[in-house]
Amino acid sequence: MLAVSSGDATAEDARIHPQLWPAADRPLAPSPATEAAVEDLLGRMSLEDKIGQMIQADIDSITPEDLRTYKLGALLAGGNAAPARNPRSGPQAWLELVDRLYRAAMEPSGSHLPIPPLFGIDAVHGHAKVRGATIFPHNVGLGATHDPQLVAAIARATAEEVSATGIDWSFAPTVAVVRDVRWGRSYESYSDDPVLVATYARAFVEGLQGPVRPDGTRGRGAVLASVKHYLGDGGTLDGRDQGDNRAPEGTLLGVHAAGFMPAIQAGDLIVMVSYSSWQGVKMHANRDLLTGVLKDRMSFPGFVVGDWNAHEEVPGCTKLSCPEVIRAGLDMFMAPDSWKAIFRNTLAQARAGEIEPARIDDAVRRILRVKVMAGLFSQPAPAERRDAGNFSLVGSPEHRALARRAVRESLVLLKNERAVLPLSPRSHLLVTGPAADRIDMQAGGWTVDWQGDQNHNVDFPGGTSIFSGIRSAVEAAGGTATLSPDGHFENRPDAAVVVFGEHPYAEYEGDLETLEYDREDQTSLGLLRSLHAQGIPTVAVFLSGRPLWVNRELNVADAFVAAWLPGTAGEGVADVLLGGTDGVPRYDFVGRLSFPWPATGMPVTYDSGDHIRGALFGRGYGLSYAHPARLGRLPEAPRLAPDRGNPDSLFQAAHATAPWSLFVSDATGQVRVTTPDQPSPGGAVRVLLSDAAFTVAWQGGSTGDFWIGGRPADLSAAVARGDVLRVRARVEERPAAAVQIGLRCSSSSQAAATGCGLPRGALLDATAALNALPAHEWRWLTIPLACFSQAPELTRVAAPIALRTDGSLKLSVTDIHLAGAGQHGCGGVGVQK
Repeated sequence: MLAVSSGDATAEDARIHPQLWPAADRPLAPSPATEAAVEDLLGRMSLEDKIGQMIQADIDSITPEDLRTYKLGALLAGGNAAPARNPRSGPQAWLELVDRLYRAAMEPSGSHLPIPPLFGIDAVHGHAKVRGATIFPHNVGLGATHDPQLVAAIARATAEEVSATGIDWSFAPTVAVVRDVRWGRSYESYSDDPVLVATYARAFVEGLQGPVRPDGTRGRGAVLASVKHYLGDGGTLDGRDQGDNRAPEGTLLGVHAAGFMPAIQAGDLIVMVSYSSWQGVKMHANRDLLTGVLKDRMSFPGFVVGDWNAHEEVPGCTKLSCPEVIRAGLDMFMAPDSWKAIFRNTLAQARAGEIEPARIDDAVRRILRVKVMAGLFSQPAPAERRDAGNFSLVGSPEHRALARRAVRESLVLLKNERAVLPLSPRSHLLVTGPAADRIDMQAGGWTVDWQGDQNHNVDFPGGTSIFSGIRSAVEAAGGTATLSPDGHFENRPDAAVVVFGEHPYAEYEGDLETLEYDREDQTSLGLLRSLHAQGIPTVAVFLSGRPLWVNRELNVADAFVAAWLPGTAGEGVADVLLGGTDGVPRYDFVGRLSFPWPATGMPVTYDSGDHIRGALFGRGYGLSYAHPARLGRLPEAPRLAPDRGNPDSLFQAAHATAPWSLFVSDATGQVRVTTPDQPSPGGAVRVLLSDAAFTVAWQGGSTGDFWIGGRPADLSAAVARGDVLRVRARVEERPAAAVQIGLRCSSSSQAAATGCGLPRGALLDATAALNALPAHEWRWLTIPLACFSQAPELTRVAAPIALRTDGSLKLSVTDIHLAGAGQHGCGGVGVQK
């Protein structure tokens, strides 16, 4: 076994040695009948049929008419996709859509074989895209329960709700072992402990898929799992989503691969590849790990699917063409909106011999094997399946009771001074804080849509907010509970419950520079301090997708509960916070940290023995009513790294400041920059990253855009102050055509010229300023935000800086930040030394 190490790899460490990885001790062997059926199908398929099986398209980009011509292997409903593009669709609409697409795909069309398509969805914490479904705690909360049987039960309940809508594949479980919780997907991870993740991986797969028969097939009602993301996405540098994991092979194996073998041994037949890289090589193109380790060494019999257009981040590829990933071992493209071009180009590449016939046959053989073993060929259309249409399963009382139990068991008590908890249900309680009556903040990202940040309580029928759960319990016992989001009260309460935390996010939009909670807006801290100063016993209930540095909040709260992202069963919080009328707790706290809690605003670190440094509370910590303890006063300085403390920075110290990211786009599409040399999909512009700066190079001849974007930002206050955007730039090649610079208030590349609600757009002419820069010398470009003061959309700026030109230009940048200048007039783009 390779030793685990916390350091970066040497050149020798960067090599993969498949023979050192564990071989499957109980490989799942398909039956002879399964293999015979697969070979019979494969032998009757045309090359067009085969390529079609290797592609998965999104429902927002394909129609039933398309499927009558293009016989694709799979469909998916991506993060923002929904029937008729209505994200509030109920189970009936989902079943009708799935059935309609399936029937179109199975209609006879020339010589094409009728092969059932798979349909995948992100049912990652319940069937959370479907209105009325049970939404369970996210994985970070389930990790705190340390209960694999509970995880298996949740997976089984999820499968029942998914099956009711005719869907047969869930993009779960996530088995990332997260070592830097600044990562925006940390809440999708169960723990930083590879042992716990491995245990949960097996439990979830067994729960979702049900028992595997001796021949490897499954019974009705089972939903296919797809363990993800292979491999190492929980260990990227600085916790950046889709970034580079630089750990040596021993850590990749001993830590980050821990969940995959147990999942495969439990019967998982689909592995989803990570966007991330290992030692600079994108996982989608890493043949040693996809083929040498996963398929050959681990004897994985199923198929390997890509992530959403992730192939476009592989050097030399675009989202429209990427034979490299097929040659590396990818079996199915996830090409949501690029499926038609991928089909056309992959077919041409296969005909030209750029992809070997044997590799194509291997990919299709694996896809067919999974479909046979999942029983797709013996099942009717989705609407006619045994469990389809049984919508009583969706949000059933049994499932909601299970979710409530999961919430109770996931809560971790970090502090309980003077035995403030449990609260008397007969008392007068003030329930306050920005999240007190916000089911959307309880549910987090990957709920209803991708980010989960456009939802309201009405979108969760059957769901309960934390306030509603507390109110129901205390009113039943003769007490009262008053909701006051800002903490104002007329009658002094006996105690206050303050519910606050992170707003919903998903993937890179949730990346952080530091772990300091609310470093810019300390409204919740002010509320806690106010209640504390008035002598009101105060209970803090913290909603978050990861452990964060909250020393200041811990100091002023009498009790502090880490509630994670509990989902729709808010009453589970009241179950534990409130005692019985006899003063005896109804339920004790049983949750224990599955991640270490940071002592500073920077993440914990792991030494060569995998020992944790920098934790305030270690993994496994958690108080209870039965076992209390006192917590002394904590230091209130976050002790941030020198290059991580500027909230007004967009780019510094050779990296985009989280959650901001670099993007490039052209007429073909857009792509996030995650490699040292990233071209736009059509090649109009590319970004080159170095140790100190980035360089944007426009080729000329077509329009290319560069911007720094992420979660929408509110720049209205900065505009009112007269702030300027300062860009430390150096012209390498002067502009050959007009260059525009400014803001974008849409994530769509087509909105760059007419953004932010201004009729002439939120872009200024920067051509003269760039021509005024001395060649190859660093200067500051200044863009007064007052130039955009009339823009009506300044509260949701998707990109605080964007550049566009259709001519050639090469520009290097080392620093971008907002600075106070009191400049209330628009003087255009300026130059300073």
